[in-house]
Amino acid sequence: MRRAVILLAAVALLLGSCTSGGTDTGRRAAPPISGAVLGGGTYDLAQHRGEVVVVNFWASWCAPCRAEIADLESTYQATRANGVSFVGVNTRDQVDQAKAFVDGRTTYPSVLDGAGQLAIGYAGLGATAIPSTVIVDRQGRVAHVFRVPVRQDTLEPLVRQVAGEPRP
Repeated sequence: MRRAVILLAAVALLLGSCTSGGTDTGRRAAPPISGAVLGGGTYDLAQHRGEVVVVNFWASWCAPCRAEIADLESTYQATRANGVSFVGVNTRDQVDQAKAFVDGRTTYPSVLDGAGQLAIGYAGLGATAIPSTVIVDRQGRVAHVFRVPVRQDTLEPLVRQVAGEPRP
């Protein structure tokens, strides 16, 4: 019990210093993301070093996730020619539910994180709320964190800004 209280206090402290609404995070290294992709194959964030990667944590049962999915796909389509990739991280869903949610809505991959283990790595950034979106720069560092549903008119300018930074 004491350990749980200490852990909750640490998370609360970290969340208090995190950003929402997409402000700069101070550029800490992004925690790893790897695993099975819906529809087959695997994904590893480390293999995308040199790209700007937008990571979106979502679940099929999340109404705000449904509200933002078209904006995420539109931003992906508008920025992918600039060396930007997207990956979804599905949390706490069955495979069939997750597949049904993204079918025909996204063209970028989504990693299955049924137990929420990948999301735990992002807890220190405040990205444990569903939905959360993280922009990772070309050097693998977290540039921006959103703990709210995103809209293209807010997300795209920040993605373009990070994509326009000098390459390492």
